Amino acid sequence: MSTDQEQAKAPESEDSQEAMPFTAHLEELRNRIVRCLIASFVGFLACYGFAKELFDILMRPLVAVMPPDSALIYTGLPEGFFTYIKVAFLAGIFLASPYIFFQLWRFIAPGLYSEERRYLVPVAFFSALFFVSGAMFGYFVVFPFGFEFFMGFATDMIRPMPSLKEYFSFSVKLLFAFGLVFELPLFIFFLARMGMVTSAGLRKKQKYAILVSFIVSAILTPPDMVSQVFMAGPLIILYEASIWVAYYLGKERIERRKKQAEERAAAKLAAREAKAAAKAAKVAAKKSKKSPEKKT
Repeated sequence: MSTDQEQAKAPESEDSQEAMPFTAHLEELRNRIVRCLIASFVGFLACYGFAKELFDILMRPLVAVMPPDSALIYTGLPEGFFTYIKVAFLAGIFLASPYIFFQLWRFIAPGLYSEERRYLVPVAFFSALFFVSGAMFGYFVVFPFGFEFFMGFATDMIRPMPSLKEYFSFSVKLLFAFGLVFELPLFIFFLARMGMVTSAGLRKKQKYAILVSFIVSAILTPPDMVSQVFMAGPLIILYEASIWVAYYLGKERIERRKKQAEERAAAKLAAREAKAAAKAAKVAAKKSKKSPEKKT
């Protein structure tokens, strides 16, 4: 690669990581976090008016499978009020997630090449989309099957009386866990785009990925086998999808490098031809200059 091309690929000097001292990075991080918190608070304000409806939606998968004589309980006087606050804040985070992911990628952007920065807005958009999709998968698929499984242990002697606080904590962990897991293809896309991973390498490590999927699901989900299986399954499927993402990006990168090599070869050939033409013109000029002298 030529010097000009290396300079073209280098990160822009205006936001370059090398040009920013460590304190500037901390200041930048603080500003991004403050903006994310403000966006989350605005989302909270927008959702608080619908806190009761949002609370009912969050409770619906559990209420649908609870026995008729069961009910959610809370043991602290302000627990019901604070649960409404938490539900509104949770909804506000999901509502503000496109802006939050955009701020995250804006913080990372100074360390990227100029070619990679073009994908900043699409990557931020799809980050939020995959995050929300993962949470929806947890809500619409995992919650109904998981809660029905747990309620299956109820008997005449064992009556389920779930705590409001515990249920909310359990649900939030699952929603965020599935949201983060669904970011895997996008993460692989970025690594493959930078040439750090290949489809062949991912395929070679697939058996280890399956093992890691169950380990990660055991860490991220509550300590029960059903939740772990429900998370490990999609994680393995997403890993397989990531392999195909890396394959197509690798194929595109090979074609792009081939095209660049052909362009460089054509440029070198054109430069040689131009140099030869200039040399021939110079020789012809010398000959034409000597001809009048001989006649004289």
